[in-house]
Amino acid sequence: MKKITYLVIIFLAVALSPSRGQDRPLNQAPVPTIFAFGGDFNETWVKYIISLTGKSNPRICLIPTATADNPWIINYWYEMCLNLPVKPSVLRTFINSSPGQKTFEEELLSVDAIVVGGGNTLDMIGIWKAQGIDTILMKAYKKGIVLSGGSAGSLCWFKCGISDSRPQALSVVDCLGFINASNCPHYNTESERAPLYENLILSKKIVPGYACDDRAAMLFRNGKFVKALAMSPDNKVYYISIKEGQLNKEKIEPEMIK
Repeated sequence: MKKITYLVIIFLAVALSPSRGQDRPLNQAPVPTIFAFGGDFNETWVKYIISLTGKSNPRICLIPTATADNPWIINYWYEMCLNLPVKPSVLRTFINSSPGQKTFEEELLSVDAIVVGGGNTLDMIGIWKAQGIDTILMKAYKKGIVLSGGSAGSLCWFKCGISDSRPQALSVVDCLGFINASNCPHYNTESERAPLYENLILSKKIVPGYACDDRAAMLFRNGKFVKALAMSPDNKVYYISIKEGQLNKEKIEPEMIK
């Protein structure tokens, strides 16, 4: 009898104890989360995205629309994920329909996180709106699916920002507006980006926002900034606004990540 009692106690202890990577409790509301980085995706950022899902082997979908579903980018994504505890997939938009194909909504709402790659932001947003993907991404956001990306994949989540999507020069691009601020990726790598972004804010042509170096990143929850991260101390995140009629550039010290 004692042996049976001990077994019951052990079973209950195992069943009720929290396990690493378990799903969110049923009574906990989803937290809209965005993880945006200044450069394109890499293994370090994807590892952090995995941790944000709270799962040990999450399903993560890459959206390479901004590069017109470039095969090299797609191959790189799958090769990189071979070394990671993740189930990778890709949402292709430059394809024709076929029998049995999943809808964009079925694909995107069945994953734990979404990574948007770099490329042409303006074209990407246009295709998303034409295909209804912008609406699906909002559903994913509200559902608690982690949204992430770098370069164009960072810019897209904000109200607007500067991009090289048009010929000849950088210009302002309107985006999805999940975060009510502007954004400037590649802040430390292209000399013309920083002064243009700052002047646009100072002249009130765009709203204040966040500038992010290539190897730095930003975490937002419920549309609010939580913290900055960086792969080295030389990479920073800045909040740029207007204070008493002058440009105010606030350096945000990042948490180091490897």
